Amino acid sequence: MVTPRLFPERIETERLELELLTTGSVDTTEFYRICSGQADEGDFSEVTEHLTWSAHDHPKETLEFLRRVEEKAGEDEGATYAIYPKEDEERAGELAGAAGIRAHWDRRTAGFGVWLRRPFWGRGYSGERAAAFVEVAFEHLDLELVAVSHEVGNDQSRRAIEKYVEAHGGHREGRFRNRMVGQDGGDPVDVVRYSISREEYEAATADRDPAIVAME
Repeated sequence: MVTPRLFPERIETERLELELLTTGSVDTTEFYRICSGQADEGDFSEVTEHLTWSAHDHPKETLEFLRRVEEKAGEDEGATYAIYPKEDEERAGELAGAAGIRAHWDRRTAGFGVWLRRPFWGRGYSGERAAAFVEVAFEHLDLELVAVSHEVGNDQSRRAIEKYVEAHGGHREGRFRNRMVGQDGGDPVDVVRYSISREEYEAATADRDPAIVAME
């Protein structure tokens, strides 16, 4: 397993455990079942609709994905984590999805991403994970800005992002046209961007307990 020098291998919040996603930390076959949509009932395209990737077609695609995120962690450019609900949560210990944090060192800026399987929607996990990543960005990586965005029309992400950005003192910057390439290299799409500065974060969380309860 690649051991990153800067990004933590494990992050624990009140209800979640985030474990660095590598070829050694998850079973590739089981992860393929999740990423191909076979693990859950329902239309998996609802999970991937606003992501940059679609359902995996074969296990080799999943293995290549794991190798890519492992490489990024080893180069200290970013880290992707498997999300597991803790004990006392429904379906505790099951892989609920994955979340990534990327450092743009030249801009001293962090960016986030997340996806969750349908059975884990509506629990506030995205916001809890984001609060932990905000702490990692400012307290651990010493960055100056967190910038996150969602594709126009992705109301689920919009609600989650607006909630945690507001909770950390940040604000909506605006709509950026043709900012991202669509799924699997498709047409460009508009996104709405939000940001949190270090000063906004410090003012908003001065009297608040940390979101991270343990980190390795």
